[in-house]
Amino acid sequence: MCVLVAAVFLAGAVPGPRAAGRQASDANVPSLPYRLLDWPTPPTAAAGVPGAWNFIQVASVAVTLRGTVLVFHRGAHPLMEFDSGGRLLRSWGDGLFSEGKVAAIPQAHWTDDTSHYSAVYGPAGCASCGVHSVRVDPQGNIWLVDAPGHVIYKLSPELKELMRLGTKGTPGSGRNTFNLPTDVAFAPNGDVYVTDGYGNARVVKYSRDGAYLLEWGRRGKGPGEFGLPHNVVTDREGRVYVSDRDNQRIQVFDSKGTFLTQWVGTGGVSGLAMTKDQHIWAGGVLRDLEGKVLGRLLGPGVAGGHGVAVSESGDVYIAQLSGVVQKFVKP
Repeated sequence: MCVLVAAVFLAGAVPGPRAAGRQASDANVPSLPYRLLDWPTPPTAAAGVPGAWNFIQVASVAVTLRGTVLVFHRGAHPLMEFDSGGRLLRSWGDGLFSEGKVAAIPQAHWTDDTSHYSAVYGPAGCASCGVHSVRVDPQGNIWLVDAPGHVIYKLSPELKELMRLGTKGTPGSGRNTFNLPTDVAFAPNGDVYVTDGYGNARVVKYSRDGAYLLEWGRRGKGPGEFGLPHNVVTDREGRVYVSDRDNQRIQVFDSKGTFLTQWVGTGGVSGLAMTKDQHIWAGGVLRDLEGKVLGRLLGPGVAGGHGVAVSESGDVYIAQLSGVVQKFVKP
């Protein structure tokens, strides 16, 4: 069994903030010279032949400071760590994550001022269906988002729990509660941003020690409003980039939540990742910090990837809800 999520739209070209209203067609977006690899290394069956990984749905992927790759999927052993070559190193997490599943409310019941998503719990759920996002902070700690569990875990590199944000099993819109959160990102000074996206429509900011600082956002389509704040990243200047998936745009804010600009026409992109040279992967499309499209990856389903990560060397990993991880390597 698997989690139901809203349909993912194809990501198109994104105009820069200085060119609002100008959109490039897919034909004008150059493909990047990356090569798609078979990854990770297939397991060996009892008969001594290659098998296949049963990832169920891969919701997210991250690269550690050691260069290993964390695959976060909705099945048994939900957090799996591989070396960059694809060899399994360890797995973890059975029984930790919610069995609830995030589902799209039928469109006939949509309204502009309410969420288009809900959660189903109990027998209709599935093992580890709460898995949504994995991130690694600059100190090497691992952060895991359980959306239907309404909680975010901070773990040491040794997988020891260090802190929780939110109240497990308790939805809400307060300082210590979320309603189906989606992602987490880290400011240059260590502050933490949480996109509280499916049930609420806000970004919540905490200190590095977990103290509530501020929040912004509400349901809507205007500047600083969200349809679904799905992924979040920061740049070295402290600006905050949020993929507003249902409104098919990426919004940019300063560290206090003040709206700066938006990149419209992105399609319903889910995953964001910041590179060390300060470019943004939005799904399989690479952009500069003005929103200009630099190129795109070519591969099956890349535009609809649920999560994306980039290594120190520039290799790109795309998490697919179809149950695969795609690795693209630079030439």
